[in-house]
Amino acid sequence: MRLDIAYDGTDFFGWARQPQLRTVQGLVEDALSKQPPGREAPRSVVVAGRTDSGVHASHQAVHVDVAPFGPGEGGRLPVDEFGIPDLRQLCARWNRILPGDVRVLDARIAADGFDARFSALRRHYLYRVSDAPWGVGPLQRRNTLGWNRPLDVDRLNAAARELVGLHDFAAFCKQREGATTVRELQRFSWERIEEYLLVATVSADAFCHSMVRSLIGSLLMVGDGRRDPGWPAELLRAGVRTSAVAPAHGLTLVGIDYPPDEELADRAARTRSVRSLG
Repeated sequence: MRLDIAYDGTDFFGWARQPQLRTVQGLVEDALSKQPPGREAPRSVVVAGRTDSGVHASHQAVHVDVAPFGPGEGGRLPVDEFGIPDLRQLCARWNRILPGDVRVLDARIAADGFDARFSALRRHYLYRVSDAPWGVGPLQRRNTLGWNRPLDVDRLNAAARELVGLHDFAAFCKQREGATTVRELQRFSWERIEEYLLVATVSADAFCHSMVRSLIGSLLMVGDGRRDPGWPAELLRAGVRTSAVAPAHGLTLVGIDYPPDEELADRAARTRSVRSLG
C-alpha cells in the first residue's frame, strides 16, 4: 500500500523510529498496527525521504507491505467484490488514532514495482525565511526562519545557479560510511513572495543527510552580504564540509515525483546503484 502523509515536525525527533523518542515513523506504524490491514504488516514503513528532527512535510510518501485482503478483513468497512476495504474510511480511522500533527492524506493499493524511496524521480523542498526587523510573526514561527539581516534575492539566485547540476555535494552533506554524496540538484531558486518573506525552492533526484539545510545556510551568508556569490561553488569544488547549516524548522518537504507505473521497478533498480561522477 502507498500512503501519502503530512506532519508538523516541531515536536518530533525526525522521521525514523527511535527508542523512547517521539518520531513520525513510530506513530504511523503504531496507528497501522491498530487497524487492519496494517495490523498484519511488519513494523516498518518505507519512506520517500527521511526528514530530520524539526523538519515538516506537507506531502510525504511511504509504502508498507500488507497481507492480502480476505473476506471480513475489512472489519465494518464497506468492501468491494475483491474484499478490499474503502481506503478513505481506512484513512479516517488511522487519523482518529494519530495525533493532530500527523495526517494520512490518502491511501491506495500501490502499483507493481512501487518503492516509495527508490522509485522516486525527485524530491521537492521549500525553505521559508523572514528578514523582517521584528523577526517572524507569531503564527509563522514554527515553519519560518527569522534572519536578522536584510537579504538580497539577486545575490541568492546568482549563488544558487552555480550549484545546479550533477555534482559531488560532499561539502554540503553529513557523510555516512559507504554512502555516495553525488546528487543531481535540478532546481535551486529564491523568490521574495512578501515584503519580508523569502522562499527557496530546492529539487533534486535525492538528497544526502543535511544537504538542503547546508545549502540554505551557506546561501544566507551570501544573501546578507557576508560572502561573495561564488563562495558556495568554491566550497562545492573543494569538497570541504561547511558549518553553515540552517535551522530545521524553516524546511518543508512538499512533494515527490514518480515515473509512470510501468517504469517504477526499473527506476528503483537504477536508483539502488551507487553513483559516481565518473
